Amino acid sequence: MKNEKLIPFEVIEKAVAGESEAVNAVLHHYRGYIKYRSVFQGHFNAEIQDRLEAQLIKTILQFRFDR
Repeated sequence: MKNEKLIPFEVIEKAVAGESEAVNAVLHHYRGYIKYRSVFQGHFNAEIQDRLEAQLIKTILQFRFDR
């Protein structure tokens, strides 16, 4: 049985390599969690969302498998 909550390894490899479609797939996967964490004092904050998305992209592109 395949776990639908996990991002396929191939997508992660492509995202780390910088392929924009794969990076967008990872962002889409975490979109709900990012929106949830973007609530400040009971209100949605788009600036927080943008910062979290930028940090995720930065982390994806810095990730190394050889560690």
